[in-house]
Amino acid sequence: MFSIINIIATILIAGGAFFMVTGVVGLLRFPDFYTRLHATGKCDTLGEVLVIVGCMVYQGWSFITIKLFFLMFFIFLANPVGTHAIMKAAYLTGLKPWKKGEERR
Repeated sequence: MFSIINIIATILIAGGAFFMVTGVVGLLRFPDFYTRLHATGKCDTLGEVLVIVGCMVYQGWSFITIKLFFLMFFIFLANPVGTHAIMKAAYLTGLKPWKKGEERR
């Protein structure tokens, strides 16, 4: 029999997997580098955090939960900063954003 904790953890992990798959779809479907990186950056951050929270719920209160909390905190900081740094580097090297009417790259 399933407990409430298992159901909540499963929903959180499935939600995280959904957002990660959505990021992959954005990576494959969007027209240029900037929109692709935006889709993957946002969806991966949320997807990874939901998976980690699901693992925290499943694990219960322990030392592993504290480690997962610090990992989640690091992901919240590192993913947006990394995405911004990659976009800024691409812009400074001269990669122009896609405009409507142009051919997809």
